[in-house]
This record gives sequence, C-alpha cells and structure tokens, in this order.
Amino acid sequence: MAIRKANLADAPAIARVHVDAWRTTYKNLMPAKFLADLSYEEREAKWVKILSNIAQDNFTYIVEDEIGQIVGFASGGQERTGDRFYQGELYAIYILEKYQRQGLGYRLISTIATKLIESGISSMLVWVLADNPASRFYQSLGGQQVNQKQIEIATVQLIEVAYGWTDTRKGII
Repeated sequence: MAIRKANLADAPAIARVHVDAWRTTYKNLMPAKFLADLSYEEREAKWVKILSNIAQDNFTYIVEDEIGQIVGFASGGQERTGDRFYQGELYAIYILEKYQRQGLGYRLISTIATKLIESGISSMLVWVLADNPASRFYQSLGGQQVNQKQIEIATVQLIEVAYGWTDTRKGII
C-alpha cells in the first residue's frame, strides 16, 4: 500500500471513499435515509474545491492498494477554530472498511503529523464523534480527550470530542 499526496484527479475516488466510509462507520449513529442519500457527486464537488485550493498549510494524502485504487485518505493543516493549545488539526481520515485494522490509519496520521512538523507545527487535534468506534484508535495513539461539544447532523444530536497531542514528535510518529 502506497501513500502519496492527493491531487485534483483524485477527487472522484476520495469522494467515493468518503461516502462509503461514512455509510459503514456511522451506520449505527445516523439515520439510514441520511446515509443512503449521501451523494458521490456532491462530495466530489467539495473535494474538487478542497484540492483546488490547497495551501501550503493544508494538505491531503491518499493510500492506494496494490492496483492503484484509492482505499483511504487523510487531510490536515492548521487548526481551524483558533484553539490556543493546538495549532494543527487532522481534519478527516477515512479508510474503506475492508482495509481497516491493517495499520493504514496509523500511517496516514503519521504522514499528517510529519507534514505538520515540517510546517513548524508540533501539536495537533482531531474532532471525532464520541460514539465512533475510532475513538479508541486515537487514544491508542496517545491522543488525550481535550474538549467536547454538541453538534447536529441529520436532525440527530451528537457529541463530538477532540483528541489532542501536545507534541506529535513524542506521540504519534
């Protein structure tokens, strides 16, 4: 499995991974109709916009299987809310269910953390739904729960928690 920086041509495949991973990851957290109605085309348009506006402090990496098919991605960059303790953020990480628990999540997060360090940022956080099974994954990588908030997705009230690493040079990589 190879990890590389995403480019604009990857937008359709990233969108497919994003939607498919949402459908499997959140099947017990979100209404089935909401997940079924997720659109590859809408998600692709968002990824085209994201990948067209990549700044030096905002980046996306993909993981490809042996035949070059994108099976996961992660994006990150500067923290977006002005948190005073964490300057970097893992914006998103999604891996198709079939490819989970093979070390790809660790490799993608390490890639994001390394890129942040190269940009002079050694602290990072990630927001994740509290009931998402991946919460344990972030804890296993040394992430500490540092914040939480209530959000609404598809008329469902959910708790989102932030896991943080104060110094990624000592933790994730």
